[in-house]
Amino acid sequence: MQSCRVKQNITLTLDRDLLRKARVMAAERGTSISKLLADELCRIVADADRYAAAKDQALQDLAKGHHLGGRPAGRDALHER
Repeated sequence: MQSCRVKQNITLTLDRDLLRKARVMAAERGTSISKLLADELCRIVADADRYAAAKDQALQDLAKGHHLGGRPAGRDALHER
């Protein structure tokens, strides 16, 4: 997971029930809500980065093409009845 060197605070507005459940969850994991959210955001961003890299590689592979063996069919074979 990526680590941020310079950190910046943000403000979130959350539903009271969601916040209560998040506090319980963070306490059960021995962490803070802030750390819980930061870790999840890092995971989401890392997943998106990996997806974008895989997509770019797949598009490059498609553009390059792949030789699947065999040889091209002749005109007569293609138009045979």
